[in-house]
Amino acid sequence: MDKTTALLALAALGQDTRLEAFRLLVRAGAEGIPAGEIASQLGAVQNTMSAHLKVLDRAGLVRAERDGRVIRYLVDMDAFRDLLAYLMEDCCRGAPELCQPVIQAVTCRC
Repeated sequence: MDKTTALLALAALGQDTRLEAFRLLVRAGAEGIPAGEIASQLGAVQNTMSAHLKVLDRAGLVRAERDGRVIRYLVDMDAFRDLLAYLMEDCCRGAPELCQPVIQAVTCRC
């Protein structure tokens, strides 16, 4: 991941509703969640949530899949891993033992 892509992703996550939607989608895993359900769970107006989801999509953090008449959103786990790797790239100046607690904290507990 390059700096520009990382900045776009971080900017997308830098808004409360988008961050909550992203975290909800991370919890949902590979099944994703229909757009209307995301709005409902977060107490957001559907067209506003749609705009937020488009920002996350443009940042490459989520993707939309059509499921009949429903649009289901899923986290792009490769992009998520790339962002985490970018942020941790130069971690601890070559002392990986200092980074181990962070690595354990972000390891999937599925």
